[in-house]
Order: sequence, then structure tokens, then C-alpha cells
Amino acid sequence: MKTLRGNPKTKSETMVIVGMSGGVDSSVCAAILKEEGYNVVGLFMKNWEELDEHGVCQSSKEYADVISVCEKLDIPYYSVDFIKEYRDQVFSHFVEEYKLGFTPNPDVLCNREIKFKVFFEKARELGADYLATGHYCQNELVDGIPALKKGADPLKDQSYFLYTIKSEILEHVLFPIGHLPKTEVRKIAAKYDLITKDKKDSTGICFIGERNFKNFLSNYVTFEDGNFETLEGEIVGRHTGATYYTIGQRKGLGLGGQGEPWFVIGKDIKRNVVIVERGEYHPAMYSDSLIATDLEFTSGTLKRSLPFKCTAKIRYRQKDQNCTIVDIIDGKIYVEFDNPQRAITPRQSVVFYDGNICLGGAMIEKSGPTYFELTKSIPNILDH
Repeated sequence: MKTLRGNPKTKSETMVIVGMSGGVDSSVCAAILKEEGYNVVGLFMKNWEELDEHGVCQSSKEYADVISVCEKLDIPYYSVDFIKEYRDQVFSHFVEEYKLGFTPNPDVLCNREIKFKVFFEKARELGADYLATGHYCQNELVDGIPALKKGADPLKDQSYFLYTIKSEILEHVLFPIGHLPKTEVRKIAAKYDLITKDKKDSTGICFIGERNFKNFLSNYVTFEDGNFETLEGEIVGRHTGATYYTIGQRKGLGLGGQGEPWFVIGKDIKRNVVIVERGEYHPAMYSDSLIATDLEFTSGTLKRSLPFKCTAKIRYRQKDQNCTIVDIIDGKIYVEFDNPQRAITPRQSVVFYDGNICLGGAMIEKSGPTYFELTKSIPNILDH
């Protein structure tokens, strides 16, 4: 692992603060940097203080593992409290989006507002030359400017969630495990006999962890029973709150009967109706264009003549899709895909790539016309 630009300090003089989460990835980051000779300091963020449904304070458990790892590696460690910042800048937005009927992913906002803003600023304030995190992505110089690059492990690449990081931040960020597969990270943790070596990957809401999601969300959002309806208005069942469902969803609908499974294809929040149809390839779920807002470009790499071709993802772990950025007008980006896209979902992110380089992204406002709207018949999606 190399720093992006020349550093006049020796490694032992270079302070690297590692964002320690209590997981195996950040633990191995600290181990790698310590082995390479850097002056490593572990810093834990406390962003949520609440007992889960089992009466456990998750942040306390995670910090205990951070302490164990840092003591094993013989590096100093500290904890910082960003509970207010997280509630004000991430969680409150997350709740408001759900109240409006959207199903947002808080990870993008969490990275922008917490990890690579207030936490990054705290690290620099403490004298860090670099902030290191356990994300599966990499830094690379493109035309002399730091750019975000996909992680080497395609199953773990997290660049989709990090597209808001600007090059001036990336210049002071290290991703020590971005070039490694997860299996190798586990081996390094075992080599150092870290307490996190067999710890499962964290899931659930950013910094809050695994919960019974609907029960948790019901503390903040009011759910009301309503109808499942088809496009023709036929009532086919009852749901427990339209805002809870997302486009493309199959599981948890509670709709049976003979025939193909039911899928969510839309929502009418004003009427508290979830619109469903049978079949994974129903044309109302497919469109080959979208409009997005809230543009975030990592370095100016999208300042090219339009239109231009690249690839994009409309959800995490989706394979790159060939597309054309047709135009950018008044802060809105117009995108056309070579192949129809399933379940383009408002308030999810579309993230753009040039090969392995992440160019940036935007927040989906709406899809273009669906194949149902265009043809009123089912196209052979599998042939596209």
C-alpha cells in the first residue's frame, strides 16, 4: 500500500488514525499499518446510544473489541462522540425520507456527513496525516488528482457508498485493505490472533446495527394498514404500511395464490396503496432511463463534453451497466441505459464508473417511462 503523494515524513513520523469500528476490517487496517511502520492510533466513533431489543448497547460491545485489538497491537486508542451529529445529519433525514414514502439507504449520507466529514475533521484536528478506514476501495491518481477506485474484491467493493468523497479528502485517506480479498483479511486477523478474526460482518442500519427493522422504525414512523392493488385497481390483499415496501420487493408481502409471485412495482403514498403485479419481468418494473439530482463528483472527472458513455449502478452489488450520460441541466442528470433496468427506485443512488474508477453519483429522482407505459405489453426482457 502506498500513499498517494510524496510524504516528506518518514513512516514512523507519519500519524495515521484508523477509524476503528470493532469489526475485522478496521482491525486488520490497524495491523497492516502498524506492520508497515506508521505511527498508528485507533479512534472509535460512538454514534448511537440505545439498547437494542435484547437489552444490549451495541456501541459498548464494539468499543470493547476495539480496546482488545488496540492493546493486542500495542497502539493507543480513543473514543469520540458524534451522537448528536449522527442524529441531526443522518438519522433524522433517514426517518423523514421514510415518512415521505421512500426507502433510503443511509450509508451514502453516513459516509458523507460523518465518516468523511466530522470524523475526518476530528482526525486532522488531532494531528493525523491520514485517516484510514476498512472500506473495500482504493485510491489512485488520475491526471495527478486522487480518484476513488473500486476494491479489488468484486464481492466486497464499497465504492458505491463512497461516491461523495471529494479528491481533496481522498488525498488524506488510506484504504489499507482495498487491494485484498476478504479471505486474506481474515487470514491476517488470524495471524495477529485478533479478537475480531471470526467476527461476522456487520449488517443493518449504519452505526445502529441489526434490528427487527419494522419494529425499530415504528418508533419513529407511523404505519397504517392499506391495500395492495394491481395496476388496474384490483385489491389483492392488505399491507401494514406503504412506506415500508420498496420497488422490486418480493419477500414479506404475504400475497399467495396460484401463478407467478407478486412484486412491488410502485406506491401511492397519498392513498397508502402499494401497487403490485405478478412476475419478476413485468414491464412496469423496467425502464431504460432515469433522471437524478444532488450530483456529487469525486474530482471533476464528469466535466466532459456531453453526451458521454460510461457505466453505472443503481444499487449496491449490481453489475456495471453500460449507459450514456445524455445531459446535465439545472442540477439534474439525464441517463440512458443500453439495456432496461429493473426497479429503478427514487432516492436510491446511481453511481457512475469509468472502468474501475468511480466518477461520482447522484440521487435518483425518477425513472423514465416504463416498458408498460411505452408498449402496454411485456417485452422479452431476457433477450436484451
